[in-house]
Amino acid sequence: MARLWLSCFLLPALMVSVAANVAPKFLPNMTSVILPEDLPVGAQVFWLVAEDSDNDPLTYGMSGPNAYFFTVVPNTGEVKLASTLDYETLYTFKVTISVSDPYIQVQREMQVIVEDRNDNAPIFQNTAFSTSISETLPVGSVVFSVLAVDKDMGTAGMVVYSIEKVIPSTGDSEHLFRILANGSIILNGSLSYNNKSAFYQLELKACDLGGIFNNSFTIQCSLPVYLSISVVDQPDLDPQFVREFYSASVAEDAAKETSVLKVEAVDGDKGINDPVIYSISNSTRPGWFDIGADGVIRVNGSLDREQLLEEDEEVQLQVTATETHLNIYGQEAKVSIWVTVRVMDVNDHKPEFYNCSLPACTFTPEEAQVNFTGYVDEHASPHIPIEDLTMVVYDPDKGSNGIFLLSLGGPDAEAFSVSPERAAGSASVQVLVRVSALVDYERQTVMVVQVMATDSVSQNFSIAMVTIHLRDINDHRPTFSQSLYVLRVPEHSATGSVVTDSIHATDPDTGAWGQITYSLLPGNGVDLFQVDPVSGTVTVRNGELLDREIQAVYYLTLQATDGGNLSSSTMLQIHLLDINDNAPVVSGSYNIFVQEEEGNVSVTIQAHDDDEPGTNNSRLLFSLLPGTYNHNFSLDPDTGLLRNLGPLDRETIDPALGGRIVLTVLVSDCGEPVLSTKVNVTITVEDINDNLPIFNQSSYNFTVKEEDPGVLVGVVKPWDADQTEVNNRISFSLSGSGANYFMIRGLVLGAGWAEGYLWLPPDVSLDYEIQPVFNLTVSAENPDPQGGETIVDVHVNVKDVNDNPPILDVASLRGIRVAENGSQHGQVAVVVASDVDTSAQLEIQLVNILCTKAGVDVGSLCWGWFSVAANGSVYINQSKAIDYEACDLVTLVVRACDLATDPGFQAYSNNGSLLITIEDMNDNAPYFLPEDKTFVIIPELVLPNREVASVRARDDDSGNNGLIQFSILRVDFISKDGATVPFQGIFWISTFSEADVFTGSIQPVTSLDSTLQGTYQVTVQARDTPSVDPSLEANTTLNLFTVDQSYRSRLQFSTSKAEVGANTQAINAALTQATRTTVYIVDIQDIDSAARARAHSYLDAYFVFPNGSALTLDELSVMIRNDQDSLMQLLQLGLVVLGSQESQESDLSNQLISVIIGLGVALLLVLVIMTTAFMCVRKSYNRKLRAMKAAKEARKTAAGVMPSAPAIPGTNMYNNERANPMLNLSNKDLGLEYLSSSNDLDYVSINSLDDNSVDVDKNSQEIKEYRPPHTPPEPDPEPLSVVLSRQQAGASGQLEGPSYTNAGLDTTDL
Repeated sequence: MARLWLSCFLLPALMVSVAANVAPKFLPNMTSVILPEDLPVGAQVFWLVAEDSDNDPLTYGMSGPNAYFFTVVPNTGEVKLASTLDYETLYTFKVTISVSDPYIQVQREMQVIVEDRNDNAPIFQNTAFSTSISETLPVGSVVFSVLAVDKDMGTAGMVVYSIEKVIPSTGDSEHLFRILANGSIILNGSLSYNNKSAFYQLELKACDLGGIFNNSFTIQCSLPVYLSISVVDQPDLDPQFVREFYSASVAEDAAKETSVLKVEAVDGDKGINDPVIYSISNSTRPGWFDIGADGVIRVNGSLDREQLLEEDEEVQLQVTATETHLNIYGQEAKVSIWVTVRVMDVNDHKPEFYNCSLPACTFTPEEAQVNFTGYVDEHASPHIPIEDLTMVVYDPDKGSNGIFLLSLGGPDAEAFSVSPERAAGSASVQVLVRVSALVDYERQTVMVVQVMATDSVSQNFSIAMVTIHLRDINDHRPTFSQSLYVLRVPEHSATGSVVTDSIHATDPDTGAWGQITYSLLPGNGVDLFQVDPVSGTVTVRNGELLDREIQAVYYLTLQATDGGNLSSSTMLQIHLLDINDNAPVVSGSYNIFVQEEEGNVSVTIQAHDDDEPGTNNSRLLFSLLPGTYNHNFSLDPDTGLLRNLGPLDRETIDPALGGRIVLTVLVSDCGEPVLSTKVNVTITVEDINDNLPIFNQSSYNFTVKEEDPGVLVGVVKPWDADQTEVNNRISFSLSGSGANYFMIRGLVLGAGWAEGYLWLPPDVSLDYEIQPVFNLTVSAENPDPQGGETIVDVHVNVKDVNDNPPILDVASLRGIRVAENGSQHGQVAVVVASDVDTSAQLEIQLVNILCTKAGVDVGSLCWGWFSVAANGSVYINQSKAIDYEACDLVTLVVRACDLATDPGFQAYSNNGSLLITIEDMNDNAPYFLPEDKTFVIIPELVLPNREVASVRARDDDSGNNGLIQFSILRVDFISKDGATVPFQGIFWISTFSEADVFTGSIQPVTSLDSTLQGTYQVTVQARDTPSVDPSLEANTTLNLFTVDQSYRSRLQFSTSKAEVGANTQAINAALTQATRTTVYIVDIQDIDSAARARAHSYLDAYFVFPNGSALTLDELSVMIRNDQDSLMQLLQLGLVVLGSQESQESDLSNQLISVIIGLGVALLLVLVIMTTAFMCVRKSYNRKLRAMKAAKEARKTAAGVMPSAPAIPGTNMYNNERANPMLNLSNKDLGLEYLSSSNDLDYVSINSLDDNSVDVDKNSQEIKEYRPPHTPPEPDPEPLSVVLSRQQAGASGQLEGPSYTNAGLDTTDL
């Protein structure tokens, strides 16, 4: 485009005028220009061209408010872009262009029209989308709607939506959703909570239809956003039994409620899991079984296997499971299954005992016996049967069920045996002596054994008791059952009290040999206790001497002697039990002095009890007996610590007590009966001067006539509550305006009362016109220099005519606070006015209302909120209309009017302002501020208590209502396969604020599992913290993407670790510009000098896109190479290697091999160098020939006329010649040899045309300047430019200055 303008503007500029001196003028087409908005800054946009018939030198300029967009070369008129154009901001504007010769300046307005280009990508109006849909949602229904806006015009501003990815990325979910042109997302297939996925995440992208941008057709796309769709399960499936077949068996003698088996059914809708109800809907044997709510089938009646012989001993049950709630079709959701129960036969008879002899036994149930009797001599030989014992066992069962086993049991079973031990059907039973030594009459005269008959199959058994009578001999002495008896008796028990009557000695002998006599052997305690010789009962002999506090334990020896004078003894250990016979004893007396208000009472009542320690008899409890001042103290019931509950006030104590408080402490033990002791604690509260005098009135109003000296004005009366005279004596002082006109005299009345008489001095009279009202302050104070004073206002009114205006009371105009939103009603303030005139009739009038919000006038918004009555009462009119967010300060401008003011005098007071501050209520919930951030979790950077994400929120309320506290409600981890796992306690959030924006910093509590790959979904709640109102809240969900360590890339630098660290910001900026990612630098280290080649340090980093994906090392290398500017910056910062040092260098052995190989090919290199030199000479010669050919073509071309053949961009040749590319690269070594494919020959070739120019000279004659001897020769002129200059001079007859210079053409080296 610039060349088209050049062609249009250059030709008129070469015209020569021969007319008289006239003003220059712009060409007719210099009225408007159309420029695309994507022109780069510094580009040539157009030329200012004017003509001057006088051929005077012209100067071009530009002015106006919008001239800053351009810069003008004054002497050529070339206009370049100085500031970026933006169609969306300013699509057309005007500038004033000017041209002037040395005498006249001409101006003209030029209209600049900006053409729209596709420089804006669509932007979604929101970036966090989520919704929930029912699994029964019909196909074709709208799931969600999104909106993206593109600021461009035409097709470049038309937005097309697309679904890039659906997670989970299964075959049935790929085309499950589609998006319409209006942004509505349509369900394209059926959903199923149970059979498909319960959650979908859609990656959405918005693109425009494309347009021209930077001279090429470009389609702009937005950053992807994500829509989270939760599928809500619906009750559309019947329940299912967890097993396909159920069977069980049960014995025919099973009791009612016996559990047979358990069936289980579950709701087919996993997301609802509706409870099911079980029932037996059909049965081949109704009533035999029942089923409970838990699905357990139980026996419901008596079972009989014999009734099921024709049914293969089985019962068939149909069990139905029904869901509690109806399904979505309004029907019961249920399922049935058949259950098979087999009834098993049991051995239902057991062996029974009979007292008969075979074969005469009839075995009727009535003849069964369980008790048998027999006789045997003491110490009979083994295998001797018991005499007079007839016992038969019978089992009516058949086969193996009729076999039974016989065994002995009972206390004497070891002494006997039974025969036989195994039998079937029926058998006679004998009990035989087995161990003769155990058959001992002295041990027992009667022995008992149990004969047990056990069914060998069912293990059912019967037991018969056999009583065996023995005969005795005399061979034993008396014995005690214990060697030591521990006995207890209460102390001070009455004489004759029984200590024990349960100690007896035994002698198995019979007759006289078995008679026993008891006695106590001499020892300690014999004088206190005695024993009955026949019964062995131990009693108290002298109860007065039993005192536990003297001796607690006594040891006695009890002896037993039989009729043959054989004896044995045992030890009696008698413990005296404590009784509560000692009252608590209090130590010391308690008189405490404490200063009121500041002093504290802390004293422990010392007491003890002589009863047994560790028992209730010695445990002490402390309590306060009822008293007037008990409520001021606390007494620990266990420790006896007495404390005051708060500051003590002398003035609350009866003055008659002189400040003394007497507390009665009751010290009681816990025994029975309870014994107690009282002790008085006297607490003297010392008076301090802690009370100021109090006047009997809040203020005093006195009236005095003018010109009346020496009169009593009035009396003030204060009282001091302190109880001592030194602290309650009152003196007076007078201050205030006009206090020098008055005097006050004090009179002490006693008991803290005093009177102050206010007088006019005899030589002083008042003048109403000078001062009608005296506002005095009377101070009442104590003599204590540390004490304070109390003041009271005394108003002295001077009687006069009504000639003074009223005055508003400033105190009544003090600001008030009213809560918004109907929180208050009725009167809120009273405006008070005063008038020194005695006949004044005042009313308050509302003059104006001012409504402001944050100091800014909001008009009449609050005019109806408040009203002012004539008596000064301020009322709320519209309580619910009061809104803090609309107006936070209402100013009522009021005045007072005296209705009785005499004519000719001012009746109104000055205006006063009553400020009503509107208090904020918590009526605004917090809201989150949008964040254009991507949060990722880098394994090396994520440490405990380091921020991984943040949220910002604001609350429009003020004060505590606007304070926000963040919390984490839920953390779910969504893995790459779509599985969701909830986490607890892995993140915490801290809250801080700046201005009115609150920021929540999310930090991990512990180190995260770096093996987990996916997304952490963190639900954050923002809750305000009002002082009174209920709190309000808002929630948002953040996605934290995890980045695998495989994406860690290494960049090596030729500088040290310290220099790389200092340049981190610049390196980060260059990498960000090249990759359009967020760069996370995780490590910077020096490389070991032993392994160092060109690199001295390395930097490890991750390159993460906004959607959580990251660049690999190969992708990083490609992107850096494609961005030459960033590559040059990184090279200047020392970048030498992309990747690990080891991948770029060989080890020492390889280097040695390389050296050997290098020496071997040294000769070959010499040959290559010679060949290369020859080729360079030849190429230079060819290049010069081409330049001469270009000069020849230039001579054939008229000045200012372009060839008809199209030019090849970036060259100085045309299509009919060979092109020589012009590269905009400096001749620098990039430092990355492996990134470069050029050689030195290419650089020479490029540099040969770097400074070419085409000049058009003004003079047709060639003028050679005189060059003094020995002056260094100037550089030869560029040949092609000289040729073109000559040809231009020949065409126009004169030489003009350079009109166009091409820096890319240079043939100087020719």
